[in-house]
Amino acid sequence: MTGTILNVAAILAGTTAGLLLGAKFPEKLRNTLTAALGLFTALLGVGMFLKSENNVICLVGIVIGICLGEWLNLEAKVETLGGWLQTAVQNLLGKNQSGNREKFIQAFVTATLLFGIGPMSILGSIQDGLSGDYSMLAVKALLDGVTSIVFASTMGYGVAFSVIPIFLYQGSISLLATKAQVFMSSQMINEMTATGGVLLCAIALSSMLSIKKIRVANMVPALLITPLIVWLLALF
Repeated sequence: MTGTILNVAAILAGTTAGLLLGAKFPEKLRNTLTAALGLFTALLGVGMFLKSENNVICLVGIVIGICLGEWLNLEAKVETLGGWLQTAVQNLLGKNQSGNREKFIQAFVTATLLFGIGPMSILGSIQDGLSGDYSMLAVKALLDGVTSIVFASTMGYGVAFSVIPIFLYQGSISLLATKAQVFMSSQMINEMTATGGVLLCAIALSSMLSIKKIRVANMVPALLITPLIVWLLALF
């Protein structure tokens, strides 16, 4: 859990710095930094995808995952959660201090998906839970902290509330690390990583580079479906 706490602290610190520097950041600089982070995220996703041992499994997992996500309408549920949090903050701080609702939701959803998806979240949490070695999550915390500075200066304080699902997500993996390590084979982890790479590319194209709107939250079930397919194929 140490690495997860460090990760949460980095995001909160980065968000605070971004909010303080937001007005001082020239718009051109913010746009360029956001685009650069988008390109970096897309390339990171490509690198993750290349770890796939069987692209067909990854593709099938994504297709089934999207169908499940669309059926459950996860994007709307995540946006509803973001809206609920924004309303709660509005009640505490007052309407004039709470910011634009759509902007808050976009910041919350984008930051949650970006900070939560990826091999570092999964493998780092497993490593932290099994041995107490949180070095991988420490690196992730540094990256997330820098990214949150730019995000907060552009999108606002909604970025800070991404720490809630991040803490629950990574913390749960750390607590269940022993069982997860025994159950998941290297191929299952590789295909999950490759699927996460596709989702990272989708985030970059949709939320960071604004090339095409993609309901990335509806793709998240693919992270569970893909390793499940690997496990089922291994039975035959």
